[in-house]
Amino acid sequence: MRKPVIAIDGYSSTGKSSISKVIAKKLGLIHMDTGALYRGVTFFAINECSDENGKIDLEKLFKKLNDIHLEFKKIDEELILFLNGNDISKEIRTNEVSGNVSLIACQKEVRDYLMETQRSIAQKGGVIMDGRDIGTVVLPDADYKFFLTASIDERTKRRFLELQSLGIENSETEVRENLISRDKIDSERAVAPLKKADDAILVDNSKMTKEETIDYILSFIS
Repeated sequence: MRKPVIAIDGYSSTGKSSISKVIAKKLGLIHMDTGALYRGVTFFAINECSDENGKIDLEKLFKKLNDIHLEFKKIDEELILFLNGNDISKEIRTNEVSGNVSLIACQKEVRDYLMETQRSIAQKGGVIMDGRDIGTVVLPDADYKFFLTASIDERTKRRFLELQSLGIENSETEVRENLISRDKIDSERAVAPLKKADDAILVDNSKMTKEETIDYILSFIS
């Protein structure tokens, strides 16, 4: 029997990736963190396509897209992102990457480059993908679609604690401003903006624990 394809979209720091990982394990699915892929491209762009002022040269990035090889490797039951053979799982969570990822993600060339990778993985079923346009653009025919949201105060707290656990120093004010900026860019971009699919189930987990959110989502999956 074909396993389901599940799309989980939503705002930054609503727990999309960590929740998807748990659901994938419970249902025996492959988990694809699409946000990490865009962060991987952003990390590459910062290091390989920046000018002398530190500004990313988008045209240079577009020409170098074929030099980017991103893959997930399973290490200690976790899928770790590698860029051209190097583990970049921690590097893609830095402020510099967070501050530039929305710019990179709104580029049609980048989205087209990554879309085929995502769709080919989902073709046979048994996949849960999280991101910002999975249910609307990447996998519009997914068997189940969910859209996660939470208050800006709650998301700021979650993101701040995540960065602390990674040893990345940040103030809560900086984290909040970054989230607000990313929300605006992601929602207003011309290419595949962040929005809830018409047939997606809205999940506001502002006052829900991670476990409660997982149980709620699983209650819809037969």
